[in-house]
Amino acid sequence: MTAVPARGLEERLEDTRKRLENDVDLWVASAGGSGGAYLIPLSFFWDGTAFLVSTPRASVTGRNLLADGRVRVALGPTRDVVIVDGAAEPVDVAEVGEETADAFAAKTGFDPRELDQPYQYFRIRPLRIQAWREANELAGRTLMSDGVWLG
Repeated sequence: MTAVPARGLEERLEDTRKRLENDVDLWVASAGGSGGAYLIPLSFFWDGTAFLVSTPRASVTGRNLLADGRVRVALGPTRDVVIVDGAAEPVDVAEVGEETADAFAAKTGFDPRELDQPYQYFRIRPLRIQAWREANELAGRTLMSDGVWLG
């Protein structure tokens, strides 16, 4: 394997923001109540400040996020990963707004509003974002701390 030089902060920030804007799917890890820890892939919409995801309200992930809003999200492959620690809050369809719900449906390819099973939207606000490719990028991997972008 060829060693690739570590990216600087500005390049990592740019690469991470592109991933947030362009990726469609992420992994959501949650734990809460009697649901235990759970990991599931979900599609998302990034509005520039938070992720919007939707999952059945009665699913393990839905129950976990309703019981304990702490969440960890991962995007990208293991050799170019973005890890987000955040806080999830339930959002009703009316609160999401038609424009945002339409944008979510257009980006993700599905519209929870049209499904028979009750889906719940969750807004995930990042508190910490880290990104790295290889061990040489572990130092300096934190790009956001306490909800504030570095740099």
